[in-house]
Amino acid sequence: MTDPRVDSDGFRVMGSDAHVILVDAPDGSLQRAHDRLDALERHWSRFLPDSELSKLNARPGRPVMVSADTFDVIRIAIDAWRITEGAFDPTVHAAMRSLGYDRDLAAVRAEPTPLDPGGADPGATPGCDRIVLDPVVRMVTLPPGVTLDLGGVGKGYAADLLVRELMAAGAAGACVNVGGDLRVNGTSPDPSGWSVALDPDDFGPAAVDRVLLLHAGGIATSTRLRRTWTHGDATVHHLLDPRTGQSAESDVATVIVIAGDAWRAEILTKAAFLAGPDDGPALLERNGVTGLVVTDSGEWRPAAGFDDFLR
Repeated sequence: MTDPRVDSDGFRVMGSDAHVILVDAPDGSLQRAHDRLDALERHWSRFLPDSELSKLNARPGRPVMVSADTFDVIRIAIDAWRITEGAFDPTVHAAMRSLGYDRDLAAVRAEPTPLDPGGADPGATPGCDRIVLDPVVRMVTLPPGVTLDLGGVGKGYAADLLVRELMAAGAAGACVNVGGDLRVNGTSPDPSGWSVALDPDDFGPAAVDRVLLLHAGGIATSTRLRRTWTHGDATVHHLLDPRTGQSAESDVATVIVIAGDAWRAEILTKAAFLAGPDDGPALLERNGVTGLVVTDSGEWRPAAGFDDFLR
């Protein structure tokens, strides 16, 4: 029995570091994976004025035809809003912009948007209940006052989508990691399974030399320790509370979730983050997943079943 052929590549996409690992995949698969993620970014980025998302956001009240990929991720984002009872909300776009996150994060940090003393507080986000989807012709209609940011679900769904496509194209195994949201399936380079290291910068000293091990499924991480910037005199972060439109105030530093799909893991990290260290693990258990909530002091609050994946 010969050892499996393992190919891997890392690159930047969707404002994040991405990494693809393939086992016994057809020639050219890594380049096709890179091109596919680039194409999804061109559809879903809120920073590209000609993306499908930007064109949709610019046409409130009018039906807009979108590609199948874009329709599907919007449908999933709305489902996620319902699943989390609004804790995950893709309509945070205007609130995110009001906090100065209106360009790539590196540009925001290099030249922050000055605080507008006369600017209106965005308040609670509008939610998804008035968005109209027509699956027959792939039309999406956003009501006035509603714009979308797919950043809280797009990376996970992109990982899910790409792994399915790579496996269907003949790969024996695939791992796609987009900004810490990843999906794995099939044969892994190590016979014991796919291993995912826990970064002590996000998970504290207890994470040193610890890894998660799984054979198939998705893992997502949300932390307020990395995507921070200055707005006015305050340091803010990208995990917004939909009830206020402001960076969430929580005693939680980081949440990691293991689920069947990366998009589901991704949206539940947001919900557990808002629930806080006491209620977050129970929320994950109610949703049929497992994970870990890490407090500001570095204390680990695991949900039931998390230790089964920890090595």
